[in-house]
Amino acid sequence: MTTPSLTVEAYAGYKGEETPRAFTIDGVRVSVNEILDRWYTATHSCFRVRAGDGTRYVLRYHLDDGVWELVMQERSVQK
Repeated sequence: MTTPSLTVEAYAGYKGEETPRAFTIDGVRVSVNEILDRWYTATHSCFRVRAGDGTRYVLRYHLDDGVWELVMQERSVQK
């Protein structure tokens, strides 16, 4: 299994924390419609987002390296 290519467009807030606004995964740009949750560890900032493609993602930003990772994606179930 290959790791998808990920580029994140982020906004640095007044405290300097990075918040994702959009990202490109395997060449497809996806907007972040809503930040559902965020949490922090000693080394990472993590974000659960709802994206414009109807999928929820967890993105993780490594504070020391400045690198974003895609941790999880979960397609929404339409009822």
